[in-house]
Amino acid sequence: MAEPSRSETGIPLATLVAYALPALPLATLAMAVYVYLPSFLASELGLPLTVVGAVLLLGRLWDFVTDPIVGQFSDSLRTPIGRRRPWIIAGLPLVLLGMWNLFSPDPDMGAIEVGLWMLVSATGWTAIIIPLRAWGADLSDDYHGRSRVAGMREATVILGTLLAAGLPSALGYGADDLAATLHDLGLVIVVALPVSLALLLWRVPEPPRRVWQPLSWRKGARLLANNRPLRAVIGANVLNGIANGLPATLFLLFVGQVLEAPAAAGGLLLAYFASGIVGMPIWLRLSRAIGKHRAWAASMAWAALIFPTALFLGPGDETAFLAICVLTGLGLGADLIFPAAIQADIVDHDAAVSGRDRSSLLFAISGMATKLSLAISIGIAFPLLDAIGFSAKGENDSLALLGLAGLYGLAPVLFKLAAIRIVWRFPIDEAEQNRLRLLVLRHGQATQVSPFRKDS
Repeated sequence: MAEPSRSETGIPLATLVAYALPALPLATLAMAVYVYLPSFLASELGLPLTVVGAVLLLGRLWDFVTDPIVGQFSDSLRTPIGRRRPWIIAGLPLVLLGMWNLFSPDPDMGAIEVGLWMLVSATGWTAIIIPLRAWGADLSDDYHGRSRVAGMREATVILGTLLAAGLPSALGYGADDLAATLHDLGLVIVVALPVSLALLLWRVPEPPRRVWQPLSWRKGARLLANNRPLRAVIGANVLNGIANGLPATLFLLFVGQVLEAPAAAGGLLLAYFASGIVGMPIWLRLSRAIGKHRAWAASMAWAALIFPTALFLGPGDETAFLAICVLTGLGLGADLIFPAAIQADIVDHDAAVSGRDRSSLLFAISGMATKLSLAISIGIAFPLLDAIGFSAKGENDSLALLGLAGLYGLAPVLFKLAAIRIVWRFPIDEAEQNRLRLLVLRHGQATQVSPFRKDS
């Protein structure tokens, strides 16, 4: 019988695809919730913008409660079907139930009901996404293989985002057809998410725990606090997350107010995300030569060179801004791949020191840092715009528009340079990760990390 085709990770390609596919409908869901849902709740249900913002913030704050809980117990759970599967199975109906009630609500639904359904959906989301990311770290114990696992998953994230951005236009919906847009995106998710998760649960093996040593909460917390690689990645994630969050938050305002081309926003976003997929193989190849952390630093330096050119744009410069979107989009793939792949190496470091496999908990902590950075970017952008007298409704003078352009194109550079300084000196390279992997494999009750190792 012929051997199944394999990716360069050593994992059968069909298995790698089955692992990555759920990220597509999850990304479509995230795009729908944070781009279309706020306007829908305000325009169709008549909720005040302040209430809409509070509901979205509630979901974020609730994540800070559920993320570490799911992370902790996903690592320690023992069932006949593994550690990750039970959480994903439990999370699916919560996501679908919460999403459907938000996307196709009763016309009389009030703020309290919307908030409750947001909590239901957010809880289900956490129960799926954290075990899914930890499962990806479990699949490969190879330094570069982990980048490819993360790359496959994040490529489907971009595809899901493109689907959410492009489907309304493909169906002929206008900017005001929010109810139809959310309804049809909801139908896509209701079908695609259960099917992709079923494929994941069926086709992707879950490696056994590597180590299992007694560890008190106090000692575990102390080891996390003293974990230098973890602190470095969290710091870099927060700084780079702010750098990416600022232009994302201000994108529509920049296109509408500086370029005076609001109708071009959709096409520019599609170009940005499509470039992210194109750039992924470039950064993966570079990482083989200089390491994951320095390839990530190089991608941030690349974006830092491009962003300031936005300061020189004005009305009618859509073509020039398209070039900026394409060039900065090329770096998006690195921002998606390498933090997750590096986080998997930090799991090895923690396991070697603590004697425990705490991958879900570590991914939960990293995810909380990313969410914090997005909240900070919003907290920076809008108060500063307000301070310089900028109005989202238009009629801004040249100083206000220059301030918007500066926040969009210059402020991210400062945060990226700070992140580069941290990432460039990251202590786990390929040689160190190989050393850590051997330590873990020799550690007491350690079992093999990946079921796909060639020497197994």
